[in-house]
This record gives sequence, C-alpha cells and structure tokens, in this order.
Amino acid sequence: MRSAAPRGPPRSPGCGPPRPRPNSRPEPGRPARHRLVRVNASTDSAGRIVLLTTSHRVAPGLLSWPAWQALREAGRVLCADPAHPQLPYLREAGVEVEQAEAVARELVDYCVRERRTAVVISSAEGESALTDGLARLAGSGRETMPALELLPGSYDLPGARLLDLVQVMDRIRAACPWSGVRTHEDLAKYGLEEMYELLEAIETGDREALREELGDVLLQVVFHARIAQDDPDEPFSVDDVAGTIVDKLIHRHPHVFGEETAETPEEVKEHWMRTKAAEKRRESVTEGVPLGQPALALAAKLASRARHEGLDVALPAGEGIGYELLALAVRAEAEGVEPETALRAAARTYRDAVLAAERR
Repeated sequence: MRSAAPRGPPRSPGCGPPRPRPNSRPEPGRPARHRLVRVNASTDSAGRIVLLTTSHRVAPGLLSWPAWQALREAGRVLCADPAHPQLPYLREAGVEVEQAEAVARELVDYCVRERRTAVVISSAEGESALTDGLARLAGSGRETMPALELLPGSYDLPGARLLDLVQVMDRIRAACPWSGVRTHEDLAKYGLEEMYELLEAIETGDREALREELGDVLLQVVFHARIAQDDPDEPFSVDDVAGTIVDKLIHRHPHVFGEETAETPEEVKEHWMRTKAAEKRRESVTEGVPLGQPALALAAKLASRARHEGLDVALPAGEGIGYELLALAVRAEAEGVEPETALRAAARTYRDAVLAAERR
C-alpha cells in the first residue's frame, strides 16, 4: 500500500530543533536548562554566539524569558529562512532580524572583535554548516572563541508528539488512496487484532512490544476520529474525543478534582460506579455490557454487575460444558480472578507443553 505520509513528524517551515544536534531539544515536559552548551569560551568579554532553537509544536512568539533576553541584548540576530514562523512576532517585538546565512568565520570575528552577542535562529533543518564550522575553529586551538551557547527558546510539553500523530493521520487521510476511503466498519477488525496483540504484550511482559502495541491501539483511535471528522451529518474530531474523556475523568474523580475524599481503591471504585450510574441512568445492570465480547469475560462482567448491585441471582439450571463454564466464570469473578486471563495463561502453558511434545 502506497502512502503519501511523511517519513518523520511534520514540521512547520523553519521551525523546530536542528536535526544534527539531537540534544538541542529537551525531553517533552522537562524544561531545558537555558544554556545547554558553552564551548571553549575564553571569557564572557569575548562575546558569544547563541543558537536559538524552537519547537514547531509551540505557537510562534511564545518564547522563554532567556530567549527574549538574548534576542534583545544581541548585536546581531540572523535567520536564513525568510519564512520562519517566529519572524513576524520578533519584528512586532522590535527585534531586527537579518535574513542571512550564518557563517562561522564571520560570526566569530564579529563577536570577538565587537565583544557582542550574535543570535542565530535555527531553521527546521538545523545549522549544521555553522556548527561544523564553529567546531573546526574551536578545535584548532589557535582561535580566540566567543562563548558558544545552545538556547531552547521553546520546548515540548508532555503529549506533544500526539500533535504529530494527528497531523500525520490528517495527511494520510487526505493523500493515501487506501486510508482515504476507509470506514469505521472497515477498521473494526483491526481494532480487535491490535487489542489482542496489546494483551499478549502485557501478559508476556515484553516492554518493547508493549510500547509498539500501545501505539497501534492509539492509531486506531486517531484513525477512527479522523474518519468521523468527514461524516456529513454528525462529524466530530479527535479533540471532541479527547474532550469527552477528559470531562468523564474529571467528573468521575471527585476525590481528585472536587471536594469528596477517597482513601482506598474500594472507595475510588465506589465513587466511579455511583457517578457512572447517575450519568447513564440505566434501567438494568445488564445495559452497557457488550454481548460480543469473549464468553468468559461476558459471564464475569454480568456476575460483577449483579454482585455490585447486591442481586442474589441463581445460576440457570442446565447441562453441558456451557453451563459448567458459566459457573466457573462466576466463581472466578467472586474470588477476584479474571477468568479470561486465567484461561489464557493456562492455554499458554498448554501450548508450551505441545511444543515440548513436538521436540521429543
């Protein structure tokens, strides 16, 4: 299947950290130390060259205070990209920016001679020619070098890469002939497959597989939300999906976001179930239990609902394996055992025994 999706995360023109210097971008959610790199500076009086990086996931113009200080104090501010999204906001703030390629020899001479600061606003592709040139000059041992600083003007917050995922999915939906015509019904089977693969990663304890399968499940959510956005009658977006679950989580955690208290997991569950019951206003505890789920899980869920409501329901009389399995599932639920998980673990042990028998 051919796809027009980009190979990497989407980037706004001229924005983002330089690729050749991965350490220039701090980890999501971890504020950067504002001067991450200072190399071979004789004294501060020799001037300084500041490479200013920004995140394409943060709105242009939202820069750190050290970044604004460096920009206002600089004798020269350079940017090679005339379409860099930060430029209109810098001009509005009264910062004069030279649209020129930064050359290592020229900048070193300027900063040392004038004892001034020069700020280079990094493009999306980075400033490899400049940084390589500065490295050669500093490594020669024959140059009086200004302070060389890497200054993150903005950095990613937790969840920033989710924005990339939404943008990539949007582009794929628009440009890929396969993805562009998928429906919710087309994707239903893939959702089930991905959940089973995630379950296997959890049960086997494979951390690498767990991370990958979580991503695959997340893709299903974003893909379905993007399909829903195209619905002519009742469209909604991934923001609507996220907003719904955020509201639900806040409402069902009054001990976190409200005035109620909960000291034990049991009290938290009680809050959750009580709030959920008020929201759903269901006439039966069986409402909302999907009958299409695996049979052992279905039996356990029905037993859990009945037990939580204090209903004393006798198991239906009947003969055969089905009724025996039903009784086992209800007993497992009452004992705090997930019957589907227990049977899967036993089946995996049986699978190992079959493999061992084949090798004999």
